[in-house]
Amino acid sequence: MIDNHNRVVNYLRISVTDRCNFRCVYCMPPNGVHWLDHSEVLTYEEILRLIAVFSREGISKIRLTGGEPLVRSGLTNFIHEIKAMGVIDDISLTTNGSLLPQMAYNLKNAGLDRVNISLDTVNPARFLRITTCGRLDDTLRGIESALDAGLTPLKINVVLTESLLEADLAYFIQQVYRHPISVRFIEYMPIGGTGVGSGPDIGTIKKMLSMAVGRQALRPVINVQGNGPAKYYQFPKARGTFGFITPISDHFCGECNRLRLTADGKLRPCLLSNKEIDVKTPLRNGASDSELARLFHEAVSEKPNGHSLCRSSGYPDFKRRMSQIGG
Repeated sequence: MIDNHNRVVNYLRISVTDRCNFRCVYCMPPNGVHWLDHSEVLTYEEILRLIAVFSREGISKIRLTGGEPLVRSGLTNFIHEIKAMGVIDDISLTTNGSLLPQMAYNLKNAGLDRVNISLDTVNPARFLRITTCGRLDDTLRGIESALDAGLTPLKINVVLTESLLEADLAYFIQQVYRHPISVRFIEYMPIGGTGVGSGPDIGTIKKMLSMAVGRQALRPVINVQGNGPAKYYQFPKARGTFGFITPISDHFCGECNRLRLTADGKLRPCLLSNKEIDVKTPLRNGASDSELARLFHEAVSEKPNGHSLCRSSGYPDFKRRMSQIGG
């Protein structure tokens, strides 16, 4: 499937729930969000049907998101069902990692290929401030369990907020020398809450990393598995890599290969746009596979050439927060 700007669209991010056991301040507004009623959320059977239809239109890679996807009951069996379809080449999942210690091996055995784990700081107090109710030890044990279970290549997602300090960078450097993981620094995007300020820019992070390892230069690498827009670099003799994701300062819209399916059944052509195509209502009203495929084509055709989110022009009025989209 090729969109109107000659981009191949083969990747679908599926939010299986809007619920989360964390309340990250940059993801949710201070007064919280209105949770979807369970009847509003797509059932696993409905999602499986959409995957079957969309796979025939070119979707071959899936990432499961939330909220926090691991809080939804039955997720392991759902992943097994996706795998059994035999039409998806890569199944990944984004998580805060807190529930992985008791689930990692079962997820791997069900067919999950790999995980991305969010970790913005390794200071317990700052971690609690960002997550509101999360425990750092739970996420750190989640990282260990993912590595032990073989949910690799493991990626750690670090949003660049004011909570990131040199001690955190020292931890991440230690990890990429010990393990074949990727630590990815992501520019702060103001579409969630406002409880924490933005942190260092990408250029500053690169300089800080280089200084911390004796002024060694980061070298570009291109063989990191994944579907996302990160640009990867590596220090000599390190087992892992650092990735940099720059949706604001150096956006990657020209390479975007994805659509998003929200938990309440809306296809979003772009994360940073309010445009949505309702697939749940037709699905529940008995739409044929060809009609669902037409809606998929509509979503692909609506993918914009680029987004307007930039520091100099202000921010659009986003109708949904990050936790309600799936990231």
